[in-house]
Amino acid sequence: MEKPIYPTLEPFNFLGLNEQDYEAAKVVIFPVPYSSTTYWKAGTKDGPQAIIEASRHIELYDVEIKKDASKQGIFTLELMEPSKNSPEETTARIKNVVDKLLNDGKFPIMLGGEHSITLGAVQAFKEKFGEFSVLQIDAHSDLRNEFEGTKFHHACVMKRIKDLGLSITQVGIRSISEGEKLENAFMFPELPVDKIIATLKEKVYLTFDLDALDPSIMPSTGTPEPGGLGWYETLSLIKEVSSQRKIIGADVVELDPIPGLSAPDFLAAKLVYKIISYII
Repeated sequence: MEKPIYPTLEPFNFLGLNEQDYEAAKVVIFPVPYSSTTYWKAGTKDGPQAIIEASRHIELYDVEIKKDASKQGIFTLELMEPSKNSPEETTARIKNVVDKLLNDGKFPIMLGGEHSITLGAVQAFKEKFGEFSVLQIDAHSDLRNEFEGTKFHHACVMKRIKDLGLSITQVGIRSISEGEKLENAFMFPELPVDKIIATLKEKVYLTFDLDALDPSIMPSTGTPEPGGLGWYETLSLIKEVSSQRKIIGADVVELDPIPGLSAPDFLAAKLVYKIISYII
């Protein structure tokens, strides 16, 4: 890939930072506006832009941990153009960009888009780091082998990751299909943090599907599921994982913006910034 780092554009500038320096940045925001088929809506392709636009209203100083994480350097890539040919080609494009980010020593945070985009990032991390755990915070197990004629559907993403030989831990799960084989799965409202962390290897990739959250605070998802995690228990879990394990990368996916309803967009942007603040 001759030029995998796209120039940042002001409309897609995470946190509205006035100055961005790729070389100095520790964190790179990688937005992937991809959606194939999702329930009765396909608006998750608009999720990354909504998160970035909402992020401009976030205070950079975090009162909980008493620091401004943006001072560590955050660089925003332009929206990636998904392939119109196949989901496999989109996965390959994602992997190429994340390969470059990891080789440059960056901490990538990918914004989706539907959950299938996680596979490309995890493939790149697998080549770079070898063994690590994938911590999936999600309402759905996403362990189908095939769905709607493809093995690259968002309902299959964790099966494809397991096929890479990686261990997965699933938290917040409350909807599965018959025949899916769960291991290290914590069905919500079960949230035993110590037991969850005990299943994780030293290095952890975090994938956060926003439908893990209760629809009362996160209605803007492609496949909302009744019940779910609250804001503070979510932050407590991520903070504890980051203190006891090394989170090597992350993604936040499945925001399906609802016109005129900005609170979920802001929540997603705040969650991304909290993840950054806990990790760097």
